[in-house]
Amino acid sequence: MKQNVLTRYRVMAFVTAVWLLVFTGFIVAKYAFKVGDTMVVSQIHGVLFIIYVIFAFDLGSKARWSFGKLLWVLAAGCIPAAAFFVERRITAEIKPLIDAAEPTAPASAHLP
Repeated sequence: MKQNVLTRYRVMAFVTAVWLLVFTGFIVAKYAFKVGDTMVVSQIHGVLFIIYVIFAFDLGSKARWSFGKLLWVLAAGCIPAAAFFVERRITAEIKPLIDAAEPTAPASAHLP
């Protein structure tokens, strides 16, 4: 597994979580205070969530997660602020797999 697979997932987890919080704020404003429209914000969140699902599925397939774990990670993109916590846990789990997969260069390769 490569570092860029984890990085893509981490970026989209953060972006999706932030945008879901923004969307939640718009929903509260619309229904509690009768202010604003949520159409554009909801569409942007929908597109971002689809990208999040693709990257999470890619990471999960490369890490060989069970179907239940994949659903848990995908559900984190639907619960406000949950992706922040799940992303940390997933990163801690995946980092050793990436470090083990990267070849170790001999010490002489770093000399000028």
